[in-house]
Parts: sequence; structure tokens; C-alpha cells
Amino acid sequence: MGNLTKSQIEELAIHLENAELEAYEVTKITDDFPDMTYDDAFDIQWEIRRRKEERGNKIVGMKMGLTSWAKMSQMGVEHPCYGFLADYFSVPEGGEVKHDELIHPKIEAELAFVTKVPLKGPGIHIGDVLRATDFVMPAIEVIDSRYKDFKFDLKSVIADNSSSSRFITGGRMADVSDLDLKNLGVVMEINGEVVEVGAGAAVLGHPAASVAMLANMLGERGEELPAGSFVMIGAITAAVQVNKGDSFCVRYQDLGTISGKFV
Repeated sequence: MGNLTKSQIEELAIHLENAELEAYEVTKITDDFPDMTYDDAFDIQWEIRRRKEERGNKIVGMKMGLTSWAKMSQMGVEHPCYGFLADYFSVPEGGEVKHDELIHPKIEAELAFVTKVPLKGPGIHIGDVLRATDFVMPAIEVIDSRYKDFKFDLKSVIADNSSSSRFITGGRMADVSDLDLKNLGVVMEINGEVVEVGAGAAVLGHPAASVAMLANMLGERGEELPAGSFVMIGAITAAVQVNKGDSFCVRYQDLGTISGKFV
């Protein structure tokens, strides 16, 4: 249950969305609303989503965040979080990300699952996800917390759409049956230097577990993942800060590469 009023939720949604749209930092909202609950936090995120849709933006996908056990224990949280991807978050493969539109962006190497049947929790497991997956493809997420110095707690980050800001997808698509998802290797380079390496198992032990968890978390709100959903599963590598002028390239075992540049 929530502790915030409807008008407080609307005010906080406006506060956080304006910080995203105009690229300025704010302090974490739990400082001012220590009694807010997880339900309140998700209500704020869904209100931001509603505001975007009302303005004519399309929601083009979903993303999971804090999906490594290490990251969860580091943050002192017991479960990951999700966010939505709006149409203008999308950057073409090989394209340019405008650094000035963001606050303190970092990039993460991820995978995306595209589904062919709906998934509705509770009770969704890895098998359901693999059966429902049309194909898997590489993706890079640009995260950009609206909170000062990237400092937040789980409730604050959920309300802030889980730091979502931009994403790039491309490379090659593949059937799940053709991939060893747990052992799939990833190498991230910035300006030609290797900065991070990782494997699929970094995401909740298996990338499909992330999609299952998303379906179950959405199910708690009576929502489902419709057929044709594009779901980014969370970071396979640690997030790396990027500066204006940086070029990046992520190489995926069996799935090609994705690249781009911050300008």
C-alpha cells in the first residue's frame, strides 16, 4: 500500500520528469518523503509514463535494473527494479548520443529479448520466457540517474524510471535455442580500450530470469508484458561513465557489435 496522496504522487512525477527532460540533478525523494513505500515509488513511475503517453510519446519497451546479485547487495536492496523505454530514448546503431541532453550518463552492455506471446505473472519462470521469446539481440543502455552524484535508494530510483534515458540496439538477432545465454561473453570498449568484460550469467544467474521477474513484478499491478515486447534485461557489465567525445563499441559473442558516440 502507498502512503502518499494522489497529488503528492503527481507532484513528484512532475518534479522527476522535469529533471529528466531538462537534464538537472535533484536530491533523492525519500529525503523529503521518508515514509513513501515501494507502491508509491511505482505509482510515481507510472504517472511519469502516463504523462509521456498523454504528450504523444510511445512506450517502446521495458528495462530491468539492479539485476546482479552483487549490485543488489551493494545497494542493500532485495530485488531488482524495472523502468519503461520511451520512443525518444532510442538512438540508432552507430549513432550519436547528445551528452548535453543528459546529466552524468553511464553505459551498460545488455541483451534484449523480443517476445511473441504475452507473459503475465505471477508464476512466470525461465521456461515460460524462453518459450515466449521470438529472438534475442544486443543492446546498450545509457543510464542517467536524475539524482545528485548517482546516489539513491531503491524507492527513489524506481520513481525515477530506474535511471532510464537512452538505448541502442542492433547487431545480430538470434534464436534463444542457438545461444548459450549464461556463458555469452561481452566486451565493452571505450575509445578503443577494453573497459569491461562480462557474461550473461551476471544477470540474475540467467538472462531469461530477468524477463520472468519483470513479468511477475508487472503482474503485481495487474499488468502484463504483451506479445512483441522489447525487454532489456539489465547490465551484463558494470556501468561505465562516458564523456563528451567518447566512442564506444560493445562486442557480443555470436551477436555482432553495437557502437556509438557521445557528442
